[in-house]
Amino acid sequence: PALTNADIEKLCQKALSVIPDKVKYYAEIMGVTYGRITIRNQKTRWGSCSSKGNLNFNCLLMLMPDKVLDYVVVHELCHLKQMNHSKKFWKEVERYMPDYPNYKKWLNENGGALIERMLRR
Repeated sequence: PALTNADIEKLCQKALSVIPDKVKYYAEIMGVTYGRITIRNQKTRWGSCSSKGNLNFNCLLMLMPDKVLDYVVVHELCHLKQMNHSKKFWKEVERYMPDYPNYKKWLNENGGALIERMLRR
């Protein structure tokens, strides 16, 4: 079923209570510092990291398995070390989440359907 505006708002509120704690947890393990965390209702991205270290996350991450959310958090935090998708970047992701290919695959196979639900409202 399509997501309503109220559904999106609830997902954003939930994300605000969940994602910052995950970011803090992984940032401490990885030894990185970050700026602001913003939750958005994005149509094309699950997360992003600015050159200033600010992190953006999609509220639809709340509809995904917890480990997929962790993968997106780790992915964005790794951009604080490598601002690209080079081999070095993926080695960083693998260092903190050795099984990341499973979650990347899940996102590629299932993420589009979640965005479609949001766009249908």
